Amino acid sequence: MYLLYTIIASLVSFLVLKWMKKRKYCTDSKRLDGKTVLITGGNSGIGKETAIALANRGARVIIACRDVEKAEKAVREIKFRSHSLNVLHMELDLANLRSIRDFCKKFLQAEKRLDILINNAAMPSVLDWTDDGFSMCFGVNHLGHFLLTNLLLPRLKECAPSRVITLACSIYKYQKLDFQDLNYNLLPFFTYSRSKLANIYFSQELAHITEGKGVTSYAVHPGFAQSGWTCHYSFLFRILMKAVMHMFFVSCEVAAQTVVYCAVSDDAAKHSGGFFVDCKLANLRPFAKDAGVAKKLWEASERLVNLS
Repeated sequence: MYLLYTIIASLVSFLVLKWMKKRKYCTDSKRLDGKTVLITGGNSGIGKETAIALANRGARVIIACRDVEKAEKAVREIKFRSHSLNVLHMELDLANLRSIRDFCKKFLQAEKRLDILINNAAMPSVLDWTDDGFSMCFGVNHLGHFLLTNLLLPRLKECAPSRVITLACSIYKYQKLDFQDLNYNLLPFFTYSRSKLANIYFSQELAHITEGKGVTSYAVHPGFAQSGWTCHYSFLFRILMKAVMHMFFVSCEVAAQTVVYCAVSDDAAKHSGGFFVDCKLANLRPFAKDAGVAKKLWEASERLVNLS
């Protein structure tokens, strides 16, 4: 009898885990020939799988990364797996505002098109600071992409219809922004949650200010993926999380599907400013849809990055 209970419990656990990891694939077969895609952090994880998927559809894919050596290795893999030679990398450090400005200047000089911008790179919950004195999560995850997108926005408008996809996360729901302390950097989980909420507000306000100008904006929760974010933590934590991720998290290829969907889907284009999960529009908590807060964050962000 004990053996029977053990077998039943194991079977139930297996089915539960399988259900938790079940995600939708993007079934839209649209090609992206002639389109240019820029992906931040495209050298690993979800960003790299997104790059492979879009390069395979014919897009010119540029991955923007801080580590040149890792970027070169990733480009070789992306080319091999996508059977495309139209893949390259450019150096970008989202933790440094000067690097972002230099990158945008070089990009605009070298590239005549920008059809899809994917704000993918992110820092996990680390108690560290950017070169400009911002908390690493808020500085990279929000402010870095905020400045990057604004500096590239004229080119996105020129190439309309174009899209901006910003990777957020469902854990936004556990925090609200404190405008007296946007640079909050005390409890790691809450710091990361706030940065992801900022991503959602940013995506909504971007959709508002570009309405009727041919640029659409989407926030995406890709799911919890088996990516390399644990590299910022101790060896013991990495070992523990590797086991947890194997059981509960999805592969980066699967996690990239909603990003790909928002990059190509005509249906997604009807919902600029929307939040997408599992290749479909999803609901947000009421506080995360506050247009007044989104505008206030945008204006505060302009001041923080000195965007005139």
